[in-house]
Amino acid sequence: MSKSLNSIYAFNYDPTEEFLHGVIAIPARRALEKEKINSLEKLSDYSEKEIMQLHGFGKNTMVKLKNYMKENQVCFKEA
Repeated sequence: MSKSLNSIYAFNYDPTEEFLHGVIAIPARRALEKEKINSLEKLSDYSEKEIMQLHGFGKNTMVKLKNYMKENQVCFKEA
């Protein structure tokens, strides 16, 4: 009758939810997901200006994202 917590989490696991989890807020992550941006490599194909135009992105989110990208030696393409 009782399910283990692992089976519950495994059932609900969605790998796309993990990209940038804890780095930027959910609305910004959903905007990236909608654009099929699910890795830093794909993110580097965009300019900062292009990403800022997405719903959920503002100055604070961009600062967090740029810091995370810098930590991982990734940067936006030049506009």
